[in-house]
Amino acid sequence: MIHGKTIAVVVPAYNEEEQISRVIESMPGFVDRIIVVDDYSTDKTAEVVRLKMGSLPKVQLAKVNPPTESFYNRADMLTASQDQEEEKHFVPAQIIHKNENDKLVLISLARNAGVGAAIARGYKWAKDHHIDCTAVMAGDGQMDPDELEKICTPIVAQDIDYVKGNRLSHRSASLLIPRKRFLGNAILTILTKIASGYWSVSDTQTGYTAISLRALRAISLYDIYPRYGMPNDMLVKLNIASCTLKEVDIKPIYGVGEQSKMKVRRIVLPLIWLLKRSFFKRLWVKYLFKDFHPLFILYHFAFLLLILSFPYGVKILRLAIQGVDVNPLTAMAFMFLFISGFQSLLFAMWMDIQNNDRLYKD
Repeated sequence: MIHGKTIAVVVPAYNEEEQISRVIESMPGFVDRIIVVDDYSTDKTAEVVRLKMGSLPKVQLAKVNPPTESFYNRADMLTASQDQEEEKHFVPAQIIHKNENDKLVLISLARNAGVGAAIARGYKWAKDHHIDCTAVMAGDGQMDPDELEKICTPIVAQDIDYVKGNRLSHRSASLLIPRKRFLGNAILTILTKIASGYWSVSDTQTGYTAISLRALRAISLYDIYPRYGMPNDMLVKLNIASCTLKEVDIKPIYGVGEQSKMKVRRIVLPLIWLLKRSFFKRLWVKYLFKDFHPLFILYHFAFLLLILSFPYGVKILRLAIQGVDVNPLTAMAFMFLFISGFQSLLFAMWMDIQNNDRLYKD
């Protein structure tokens, strides 16, 4: 516990038999539950975790009674029922722990579902057991356990909803992070800023995070993107739910025996499509259905003008290549539509930044 609040760590693992023991053994003493989610590994990851179960101390947590049924408590009864019903949306899994006081819990998925789905399944367990703060540490040992406390503390002490590490702010980032990943991270960070509405966020691809129980209850866990776009999708969902976010500096860690399972070429296009779809989902859900905001109209007005300017731009370019003079009316139409659309887009983005600034905490 930290400040009297319960702490759990979700450890997604796929073929990590060489690393998982070190991750479990190095977990700080204040962690109340270690939830290892085995994503249908083909090696001995699950077996190694089972062998570790008896070696960890027991932890007894206070039981939380279900809501009392009454006329005035119908809302709580409905949400409790919904929590039970959502189980069917997750990948089938076997939950293994010798007794309720075991510190180590193993969740074995019935099929390989992806790192995002594994984390979501661990979140589900933490939410059902009313854990106050749930962190995520990868099963490959790339996250320093000594930094876990500063990841979790803002959740339990400052009432922040979501805390994420920021490796890019460390002075060794340009030296340790592979150049391709550094560049890819920078590009995805820019796109995620636009899609999520957290315009001040950095290092969007880090998985070292912590989330509050309130935030877990505010989003649909089973709908989290199941694979490597999970951190980006989480930010969009949290922004729609108006959750506060804070970043803390962490060290970039490479060369500890981890083996990257990420295929960059396979995830780039799906990630770009995810961010595009997430951007429009955020506009419609947050700025129209939940609470109307003028920037909903301004964004779409900007897109309409830019789309209308496109045929004129193509025509002008084609005529220029052919060496034919461009009709002044065509040039004026293009300039009017493009400049008006671009200005509207910039103004909409400015309004978006102002509206979401309150959610980012220093």
